[in-house]
This record gives sequence, C-alpha cells and structure tokens, in this order.
Amino acid sequence: MDGILLINKEAGMTSHDVVNRLRKILHERRIGHSGPLDPQARGVLLVLIGKACKILPFLADTDKEYIAQLQLGKRTLSDDIWGEVLEEREIRPIEDLSALCADFQGEIQQKPPLVSSIKVNGRKLYEYARNNESVEVPMRTVHVYEIEVLDARSLTFRVACSSGTYVRSLCRDMAEKSGNLGCMASLMRTKVGRFTLDQCYTLDQVEAGAYQLLEADALLTHIPIVDYEPIKDIYNGKSVHMALPQPQPLVRIQDDGRTIALYAHSHGDVYRCARGIW
Repeated sequence: MDGILLINKEAGMTSHDVVNRLRKILHERRIGHSGPLDPQARGVLLVLIGKACKILPFLADTDKEYIAQLQLGKRTLSDDIWGEVLEEREIRPIEDLSALCADFQGEIQQKPPLVSSIKVNGRKLYEYARNNESVEVPMRTVHVYEIEVLDARSLTFRVACSSGTYVRSLCRDMAEKSGNLGCMASLMRTKVGRFTLDQCYTLDQVEAGAYQLLEADALLTHIPIVDYEPIKDIYNGKSVHMALPQPQPLVRIQDDGRTIALYAHSHGDVYRCARGIW
C-alpha cells in the first residue's frame, strides 16, 4: 500500500497517535506525516504511506489555512488555553477586530511559542520549558497572505499563511497589540497546499474502508518531470547525463506516468539519484 492519505484529525490526538492508529488499521508500518498538528487542534493532516514516505525530505514548504479563536485575559506558557497560566489581566474590549487583523497581514516577525518543536542550540524549545530552563527564542519571518474576521463576538478569524507560521503566536501577538493578554482558544487547519478539509477522511472512515489514496506525485508537482532512456539505468540508481535546456536542482523521472526516482544535479549535465521511489 503506497500513497497519500488526507486525514481529518480529531482534537485530543497527537499526530503520532494518528500514525499509530493507521498502522494498526492498514497493517502497514511505513507511515509518516508531512507536518504535525497540535494535540488540541483538528483538521487537515497529510499522511504518507508505504513508498510515499520516501518523498518526505523533498516536499516543498506548503502554505496552510486555519480557522482560529482568540481568547483574551490570560497569558500561558504554550500560548493556548491548555498551557500553564502565567498571568491574568482584566480584558480591554477590541473595538475593531478587522483593523487589528490587518496589522498582521503581509510579512511579519514572529516569536514561536516556548512549547514548540523549534530547535535552539540543538534542543527543542519544549525541552527547555519542561525543565524550567530559560532560553532566548529567536524571531522568525513568516508571511500572512490573508486574515479575515469570521465572528467578531467570539474573536474567530481565518488565516492563510506560510509554512512555519504559529497561529498560537499570532493570537498572543494580536492580544498584545490590542493592549491585552491573550492566547489561542481553538484551531482548525482547513487547508494544506491545494488539499482542503472536505477532501479528508476521519479515522473511523478509514477503518470502515471508505477512503481513497492519492498518488505520491500529488505532492511533487513543484519538481519538473524529465524523460530519460534507457529507463533501466534509473532503476539501477546510476548517475546519468541529461542535457537539459537549463540545469535543474532536482528532477522527477517517470515510468508509465508514475515517478520512480528523484535525481539531483551533480555537475555539468550529470545528475545523480537522490531517491528511488520504485
């Protein structure tokens, strides 16, 4: 069994929990995912199965879309309502949530939550938090393509953003900009790249057999396809000469319409096998 499975992750499960359950349902050990969702978040999770796991290092940074809810009045260690409360303060009502959101559209600087898997000095930030150790969290540049208010009363908004954006941090910073303390109260990932929530399956649907896998090629459209003969050289993993109009850092080679290998530019017109997928 090989391919991509689009999962609608439930709240209360880690992404690793999803992988473990799928291994039992599908009787397949080779299962991974393209990017985790926080345990209390729900929504789109891209799962790679079988030979599709081989393409994981070659996936492009994929834009995401979320629906999130901001809660005012407290600051937490994890920047969401499930973390340890560090400080509480009286709420100052936000008069114009749309204007506040507009301040965060475009390229912004963001400090990831302390409870996250970002590495600093070779260690993940949550390891520092777990041991009550202080650490300087570096700022990161992310891009917010769209952000719009869905319900001003409940402080619910939709955000389309670059890979690596932390919506928890966005909620924290929006609260601070409005003169409040705040954190994220809920999160649903509605889109990863071109894949949307309505294309996803629940784990119960997968267990019932009501699902369909996508070809691994669906996640490799950013890599150009190159024809090559004799194809047996590719199956043998040989370095090959390819006189392309312009050198490409990475190309896909297909057999019968399916990608069987990724080849990386070496020097001149020589390309070496970066990953076989047959």
